[in-house]
Amino acid sequence: MADDNFIKPAERMRLLPEYLFGRLNAAKASMRRKGRDVIDFGMGNPDQPADEFIVDKMQAVIHDVKAHRYSDAKGIPHLLKAVAHHYKAYYDVKLDPDSEIIATIGSKEGLSHLTLALLGFGDRCLVPEPAFPVHVWSAVIAGAEPLMFPLSDDAGTFIASMEKVMAGPGPKPKLLFLNFPHNPTATTVTLDFMQQVVDYCRSNSIFIIHDFAYKDITFDGYTAPSIMQVEGASELAVEFITMSKSYNMAGWRCGFCVGNPRVIKLLGQIKAYYDYGLFTPIQVASIAALKQPRESVNKVARKYEKRRNVLIEGLTRGGWDIPRPRGAMFVWAGLPDKFLPGGSLKFSEILLDEAEVLVSPGIGFGEAGEGFVRMSLVENTERIRQATRQINRVLKDYRV
Repeated sequence: MADDNFIKPAERMRLLPEYLFGRLNAAKASMRRKGRDVIDFGMGNPDQPADEFIVDKMQAVIHDVKAHRYSDAKGIPHLLKAVAHHYKAYYDVKLDPDSEIIATIGSKEGLSHLTLALLGFGDRCLVPEPAFPVHVWSAVIAGAEPLMFPLSDDAGTFIASMEKVMAGPGPKPKLLFLNFPHNPTATTVTLDFMQQVVDYCRSNSIFIIHDFAYKDITFDGYTAPSIMQVEGASELAVEFITMSKSYNMAGWRCGFCVGNPRVIKLLGQIKAYYDYGLFTPIQVASIAALKQPRESVNKVARKYEKRRNVLIEGLTRGGWDIPRPRGAMFVWAGLPDKFLPGGSLKFSEILLDEAEVLVSPGIGFGEAGEGFVRMSLVENTERIRQATRQINRVLKDYRV
């Protein structure tokens, strides 16, 4: 066996912190092996399957021997046309399938590879916090420096915070990461917010990457805006969407990047060195999914809305006051007062051990996430009711 000194990780590996979610997931798995029934609000992993007609389409195409060859890495033409049609139908935005759309192996893969194409050593980017880890660490892996600033749904406050962090020494940032509806906080914004941010970034020559993964998971009559709806946005922005959440196709790993043609080309160029594109049957099944009536997608959102209501109403009965989000598949909750001194990781460990409920500690989303936990709406309503009873018992009886 080789000496450990023989295997030296790249220097970038020293920059990556412990993955807290992995630590809690390991504890969950250990408890389940011991027969404990852990209710999992941890990962934002849809618990429902893709619709049967999507699976049927996949099965039909998989028997075509030609479908087993390497696919078009950019995405087969009919799929790119389906995405263009989707944007026109949903947002009244016209996209050129040939130059303004590319298929990705999930939005996380595409976003990470695009970061490598746009950022390098000495570069800087802007990231609102709390933040989904890939928005921060894809930049770090690329050798760039993320500049963190507080998230806000008020455009004036948001822009002022950007200006403040940009006023320090060092080169001007090249990129801004946006993500609305937001993971982990479920923050939502208006089209006017997008307009003001685009105007500011245009004036300051900052490119925008918008992670739009939760675009269809919205509640209470709210509709999430696409950044592409802002006139001229494609001059300085791209947007990532995914089949994972809206269509219950998380494991299928199909997403898209749309917008600025030059940046789409750069993403295609770097992807050519990393992958050969999506399996053709997945692409064909995704076409079928994108063509279904909007009502089918709305049903998915209503499922999460009902779960949100059950979770918040149940915890409110236990005295835990939690805001009601208008989007995303999460609830972002401030720690009850008596648990604040111990921090979000300690509180998550208490809930896992004492209530048998797994939640994500806010500190896992950056320092600004401390004092909060994220609860994913990925259990059915009966399990959510059970979880609220168990959590409420801990809130009442646990002695800190």
